[in-house]
Amino acid sequence: MQPGNPGQDPYGQQPNQDPTAPPPPAAPYGQQPQDPYAAPQAPYGQQPTSGQPYGQQQPYQDPYAQQQPQYNAGPTYPNAGYPQAQGQNNTLGLVALILGIASIPLACCPLLGIPVGIGGAVTGYLGRQKAAQGQASNAGQAKAGLICGAVGVVLGIISVILSVALNVGLPTQP
Repeated sequence: MQPGNPGQDPYGQQPNQDPTAPPPPAAPYGQQPQDPYAAPQAPYGQQPTSGQPYGQQQPYQDPYAQQQPQYNAGPTYPNAGYPQAQGQNNTLGLVALILGIASIPLACCPLLGIPVGIGGAVTGYLGRQKAAQGQASNAGQAKAGLICGAVGVVLGIISVILSVALNVGLPTQP
């Protein structure tokens, strides 16, 4: 670095400005640009007051510090202020699907398969009604539970008919 060449001095001096470059844009409405990092100025030469009389200093407060927790206050949870989805009751469709699927393998035991299939079909029907009214969003689950429940009931009835027609006794003792 050469001491007489300020254009190459990286320590504090700015390089020479290009004389052919356009001037920076002026502030709108004739306002003077203000330095955002400058200390606030009081109007008409008055001394700024901060609510403290005659030069008393305020205690230091870190503007970036976290607030101290309040004692005896309940815990705060994220997203506590956001509204949750209301009105969606998908329980009937889920129960219908579970009962309907369970009724198919239980059809070999008509004492279990038929009642579970009926429960799956009924809850599937009720779940489809709720979905049609807009109170649930799982119409497909409810329909699948209704169909599987009906299939389980039919298979249970066929199992009873076959056991009677073939005179096959159901196991009475384990």
